[in-house]
Amino acid sequence: MHYTTLGRTGLNVSVAGLGTGGFSRLGLKSGLTEDQSARLIHEAVGLGINFIDTAPSYGTEGVVGKALKTIPRDQVVVATKSHVHRNNAWTSPEKVVASLDNSLRTMGIDTVDVFNLHGVLPDEYTYAIETIAPVLVEQKAKGKIRHIGITENPITDFTNGMLTRALRDDVWEVVMVGFHMMHQGARRNVFPVTRAKGVGTLLMFAVRSIFADPPRVAREMRALAEKGLVEKWLGETKDPLGFLIHEGGAANMTEAAYRYVRHEPGVDVVLFGTGDAEHLRANIEAINKPPLPEADREKLAKLFGHLTGIGLDGHEGRTR
Repeated sequence: MHYTTLGRTGLNVSVAGLGTGGFSRLGLKSGLTEDQSARLIHEAVGLGINFIDTAPSYGTEGVVGKALKTIPRDQVVVATKSHVHRNNAWTSPEKVVASLDNSLRTMGIDTVDVFNLHGVLPDEYTYAIETIAPVLVEQKAKGKIRHIGITENPITDFTNGMLTRALRDDVWEVVMVGFHMMHQGARRNVFPVTRAKGVGTLLMFAVRSIFADPPRVAREMRALAEKGLVEKWLGETKDPLGFLIHEGGAANMTEAAYRYVRHEPGVDVVLFGTGDAEHLRANIEAINKPPLPEADREKLAKLFGHLTGIGLDGHEGRTR
């Protein structure tokens, strides 16, 4: 496993991070018991992963807590979250603190290493910074939070609008951002600022869900080619990303997707979800491989660098 420093937090983190939400939720959505899912966390830690990302809405904090009972606390970095707006209502500062306290109880820990505001939209940011951030600073002073972060929702905020604002404010030590081979906007909008200011970055949507489904890539390319948004030939082939698979390149599309984001300047931790030990090992192996050949990276930038919002859980892609 390779490790890096998470921005100015000073936390030493694995470049591969275990996400406990998404489509698998540590296998809970596919029938695993909590004990089986906890064993999957143990396997991940045994393979070198030391960053675990969860949230109350994932329903996996209890599983993380089960695993942490037999993992030395200083061997893992735990991140969880709270919403600022949900079900058409603002989350009060008191409820955010209650959510934090409940997360600590559920996981059986005294401090959360990174506490993120969850999926904040651009029109929610003023409330987040003015009403909620001061309370998080207070909780940090009390020792319940080590570092404060914020995550975007790229499914709707596909041009990094919220993070563009948030990165002007120094309270955020960590951000979570969507970035992949066909959604490259963070290279312009986010990473130059995070690198300059020492803000740690957590990367989501590296593979999910488009690159786990090769036929979907072909369908997306046909639709985009018909609109004149990508080169015509990309819509005429069944394997538009086949140029990435070659000797010296990637072995498959999933590996290419992980290697692409892992080595992007500005990316610290690549998050992925899994409910299967074999899938876990394959993802870790891919993330720890060398960068894609430079010619392949340049071709991806040329072909898709202008696109935004492609393949993000069915979100309709748009261009800048």
